[in-house]
Amino acid sequence: MNENLFTSFTTPVILGLPLVTLIVLFPSLLFPTSNRLVNNRFVTLQQWMLQLVSKQMMSIHNSKGQTWTLMLMSLILFIGSTNLLGLLPHSFTPTTQLSMNLGMAIPLWAGAVITGFRNKTKASLAHFLPQGTPTPLIPMLVIIETISLFIQPMALAVRLTANITAGHLLIHLIGGATLALMSISTTTALITFTILILLTILEFAVAMIQAYVFTLLVSLYLHDNT
Repeated sequence: MNENLFTSFTTPVILGLPLVTLIVLFPSLLFPTSNRLVNNRFVTLQQWMLQLVSKQMMSIHNSKGQTWTLMLMSLILFIGSTNLLGLLPHSFTPTTQLSMNLGMAIPLWAGAVITGFRNKTKASLAHFLPQGTPTPLIPMLVIIETISLFIQPMALAVRLTANITAGHLLIHLIGGATLALMSISTTTALITFTILILLTILEFAVAMIQAYVFTLLVSLYLHDNT
């Protein structure tokens, strides 16, 4: 293939204007609000999945933590639909951009931490110094715990970016190898094409799992601070 391996990760533009805003807003069209007394199968399936995920994810929270339910459900829907749409041919996946993932992770993490310092100040400060720490180790442990706290949003963003980017690169490489092998060995090309189909199915699962993991970790950060 003549195109650059990382072409699919570049931000699309038309007449010099980036289309990221339109791409980010597009998944919201997939979840329409139904005004009917009896919903269709698609809306019913969406509602059932949302109820199942929210029940599993929010059952550990108290009343203050459960006020974040709508935000967390919107987050998992947005990341999951964006990841799935990015698997379509000639499409762009915003979640392969570290800047966008940091833009989601940092405000949510900061909101959870600030909530903890407002509602549980002593307990939040106690995380920086475990009970029974020897006096000479206190400064070092405070520094380590502070670094680990500030690294949490970076870990969230890098995990999502790395998993989605790696899957797209593998599909791109195996797809290119399949095309190249068509003129050399049909049997090998069929084997490679089978691997490509299996990898694509796996990527559909990874797209949903990464959305769930990202939202679950934000939920756990919130649980630790409420």
